[in-house]
Amino acid sequence: MIEITFPDSSVRKYTEGTTVFEVAKSISEGLARNVISAKYNDQKVETTTELSESGKLVLYTWNDIDGKQAFWHSTAHVLAQALEILYPEVKLTIGPAIEEGFYYDADFGDKSITEEDLEEVEKKMLELARQSFEFKMRKSTKKDALDYYKQKNNPYKVELIENLEEGTITFCDHSDFTDLCRGGHIPNTSIIKSIKLLSIAGAYWRANKDNKQLTRIYGISFPKQKYLTEYLARIEEAKKRDHRKIGKELKIFAFSNKVGQGLPLWLPRGVVIREELENFMRGLQKKAGYEQVISPHIGSKELYETSGHYEKYGADSFQPIETPSENETFLLKPMNCPHHCEIYKAEKWSYKDLPKRYAEFGTVYRYEQSGELHGLTRVRGFTQDDAHIFCTSEQLNDEFKKVIDLVLYVFTSLSFENFKAQVSLRDPNTPEKYIGSEENWQIAEQAIINAVKEKNLPYEIEYGEAAFYGPKLDFMVRDALNREWQLGTIQVDYNLPERFKLEYKGADNEQHRPVMIHRAPFGSLERFIAILLEHTVGELPLWLAPEQVLLIPVSEKYEKYADKVGDLLKNNDIRTLFDKRSETVGKKIREAVLNKYPYVLIVGEKEEKSNTVSVRQYKNEEIKTCTIDDFVSKIKKQITLELSKKV
Repeated sequence: MIEITFPDSSVRKYTEGTTVFEVAKSISEGLARNVISAKYNDQKVETTTELSESGKLVLYTWNDIDGKQAFWHSTAHVLAQALEILYPEVKLTIGPAIEEGFYYDADFGDKSITEEDLEEVEKKMLELARQSFEFKMRKSTKKDALDYYKQKNNPYKVELIENLEEGTITFCDHSDFTDLCRGGHIPNTSIIKSIKLLSIAGAYWRANKDNKQLTRIYGISFPKQKYLTEYLARIEEAKKRDHRKIGKELKIFAFSNKVGQGLPLWLPRGVVIREELENFMRGLQKKAGYEQVISPHIGSKELYETSGHYEKYGADSFQPIETPSENETFLLKPMNCPHHCEIYKAEKWSYKDLPKRYAEFGTVYRYEQSGELHGLTRVRGFTQDDAHIFCTSEQLNDEFKKVIDLVLYVFTSLSFENFKAQVSLRDPNTPEKYIGSEENWQIAEQAIINAVKEKNLPYEIEYGEAAFYGPKLDFMVRDALNREWQLGTIQVDYNLPERFKLEYKGADNEQHRPVMIHRAPFGSLERFIAILLEHTVGELPLWLAPEQVLLIPVSEKYEKYADKVGDLLKNNDIRTLFDKRSETVGKKIREAVLNKYPYVLIVGEKEEKSNTVSVRQYKNEEIKTCTIDDFVSKIKKQITLELSKKV
């Protein structure tokens, strides 16, 4: 008999050789019908896998992320099979599951495949799926695996196998098709009910531009047709919400190849949004006792060697900047924290002076590969709402909880109300990725978990997601399309104070190391604004709108009165745009709706005589008349309400 431990810590005994499916069936018939994949002792397994020793078992259905990954990985095998049937000379390479769906990279030789060909491939995939072929894993010797792919004249698979160790090589068979594979599949192809091949792209073999460019086919699949219908509708909605499209239409930002890829240019309307977000954050920080600092956009190589960023981020940084002076090298800063450590070090501190809270909207630079750049969400230069708190160990818990409160306030003020907390810890299997002592890491990790528990904040633990210098609390936000984004982050760091030899004099008159908290509620302004634009479809809250009011006189005769109204609005800090173009009022209103102006004020003879304005609110065709003072009061109340949401 063997003992199987389940995620709820319950334990059941089974006969050695019992399959994953039989375990599921012993729990319930419903679970057996729905289980599609599993993990046994942290290894992906099939539902047909026989369990030969005691261990931990996790069962997955379509509703689990790992279940979806197995589903999509299995569909990638069906895609590969269809390609071999339709294009006999094709050389297959790799086909993993991705966050949503899957892809397969293939070398079609002299032939080319276009998006017009995808429909035929889809049909063949569905035809194959309906035949209920079982996915079966089998082991292979290295020699047999190499012989098989040499016979098929596939240098890509040969290269993969040559890098594998004897005893670790496995294949997945279904129907008469076989593919090199580590495992993790659904029981059979019939579970795949709907398939959509989405696009074709180029991809270099092993992501090396010196290698041959392959054809990458992206796709997605589902166990029900209605899921595909819903997905395609969501994709169409996502296109409408694409921040790149909205940013261009609303004249918020632009890119220029002459300036450089991944370096956004902020247009006047976008600058208003940025400044309002900065002012909002500065106001909160001032109340919380933060001090503003400014650091340069570059730093000496020695600075980043001391911090560890050069070692860990060197490959993702721009090339060093050499000056005419010998042995003088600078880097565009990839992080603000080393600069803030030196700001702290510029003075001597006592425990009575702590905590010190330094805040900066600091622009940093990282060399992202051109293929990974995406609008404002993935850029090479971005501005973080960065702050670093230097405190005593005794102050750490209280300071960390205060930062949690700040992050939650920011999210609720901007209607990001669907989020979860993720405690990001080290990957115990890759200690070389991190700096610092085991003791400091354990203290820092426990400090985050304690603070989260005391705030009664639901959280999940993710191993391997920590920064190289310390663990993090990341806030994962879901937008209006239910997509998950990592925005706010808080980090506990015992290591940089050690590396920079930061000190304060304690009550015992001895020198001590402070603890460092890194935090950025927005994350970066670029990414935050991109997500905000998509979340709101560009319909920003009133306090953030670049222009809050569009003022339209019905003719030139009433422009003087419009000027008077505009001056009054501007004197009350209401951002107002005056439309004096020689167009009809109707056309101006239609364009105002397209530009998403929150309010349109129309003034003519009636309004001038009664000292009033006619008000049209965005997405409301009803026009109401009120006094100017009443309108100003309405605007101010609305902004106050938007900014006073409580956590």
